[in-house]
Amino acid sequence: MTIQAETHQIKKHKHPSRKHSKKKDSVTVSVNEKSPLIPKKKGAHNEFNGASMSGAVMNLSTTIIGAGIMALPATMKVLGLGLGIAVIILVAVLSEATVRILLKYSRPGGTDSYGGLMGDAFGEVGKKMLQACVVINNIGVLVIYMIIIGDVVAGSSLNGVHHPGLLEGWFGPHWWTGRILVLLLTTLCVFVPLASLKRMDSLSVTSGLAVALAVVFLIITAGIAIFKMASGTLQMPRLLPEITDVNSVWNLFTAVPVLVTAYICHFNVHSIGNELENPSLIEPIVQISLVLCTIVYIMTSFFGFILFGDATMGDILQNFDSDLGVPFSIELNDIVRVSYALHLMLVFPLVFYALRLNTDGLFFGSSEVPLELDNKRFAIVSVGLLSVIYLGANFIPSAWDAFQFTGATAAVCIGFIFPASIAIRDVYGIATKGDKILAVLMICIAVFANVVAIYSDAYALFKKTPSTRA
Repeated sequence: MTIQAETHQIKKHKHPSRKHSKKKDSVTVSVNEKSPLIPKKKGAHNEFNGASMSGAVMNLSTTIIGAGIMALPATMKVLGLGLGIAVIILVAVLSEATVRILLKYSRPGGTDSYGGLMGDAFGEVGKKMLQACVVINNIGVLVIYMIIIGDVVAGSSLNGVHHPGLLEGWFGPHWWTGRILVLLLTTLCVFVPLASLKRMDSLSVTSGLAVALAVVFLIITAGIAIFKMASGTLQMPRLLPEITDVNSVWNLFTAVPVLVTAYICHFNVHSIGNELENPSLIEPIVQISLVLCTIVYIMTSFFGFILFGDATMGDILQNFDSDLGVPFSIELNDIVRVSYALHLMLVFPLVFYALRLNTDGLFFGSSEVPLELDNKRFAIVSVGLLSVIYLGANFIPSAWDAFQFTGATAAVCIGFIFPASIAIRDVYGIATKGDKILAVLMICIAVFANVVAIYSDAYALFKKTPSTRA
């Protein structure tokens, strides 16, 4: 098992400026990228001999299926069902290609991390850029998780419309059902214990449960949609976007950052592969996970948009707070919202794992002691990040807004621009002509689509125009 690339490394031969006596060198512990987060104890009852393939699939799938799934039906409202599903598949294919690039270019130099790969290609500046993007992206993603959990449990108000949360629906409005207290208790009682785990494989069981909860949400949504279609109460959904003027064309690009964010798992691929009992299995694990998640994404988008149509909210969970027109509507609403709130709570530590490692590498990269062996620094970094995420969730009004700006900036760099740049740089001379053509196309598409998306959302924000997605 190895530490993710974004953590610093300590090797005696990589610190020429440090002067050691032979006596000191004889007792110095070498800690490199292949050092386990929790060292193996030979003969111990709890010896860790490597993660299983099934556990790795669950961890990677859970990294992918986060909050993005809740915004996908809203992208169908922007793109139309036919075009939207086609774009989901296209982004999945491009994501698989970029992960394959990372793994391909990691082998010649024996690099076991994304950050190390960026360091090989672009030096220390490249590594720091990757770490900064992971920090920005993951903080944004985790803020979105908290926003959605707050919306589900404590309720929210959007465009003058109040959406009651679970606690308010069950017990009525009270001071203890408010958003600030609910998120604080969730952080202290759920996120702090799960974020304290130092090995990713320790989260494989919770990851499996998280995927199961996402499937519960999907089954209920599909069941309700099929029931209403059979009863003839649903209208035929739009297959293509509504194009009325130039602004409606630009608006199509606002869906791109949400789709990009939905597939960002690159920061955890090396960490999961490094813990595998057989590291060569990482490529089929990536492929299995992407296929599984794409199926879940398509079905969620399809049934969610069919069920709510143009009334689909930016966070579809907000649609599950009123009468659905089916038997046991109230009970089904509660099951859907509870299951997905629990899902996000279980996904949180996987994304936080990479966030903490990259934050430590970015700000404490010169430290001689690895993060997992320095309990004080581990606690300070963890508490600091959780505090930032908690504050962000209380002050950012909409999960869609957070998706737009994190997805259009850091996420697209992590998922597309950086891997494509590594292929173009080709420090080991292994790139094919097809690799470089694909890399150039990905960079051009990513830059164009996201510049337009940022412009569109910034224009809507500053002009205070009503959102068309939420």
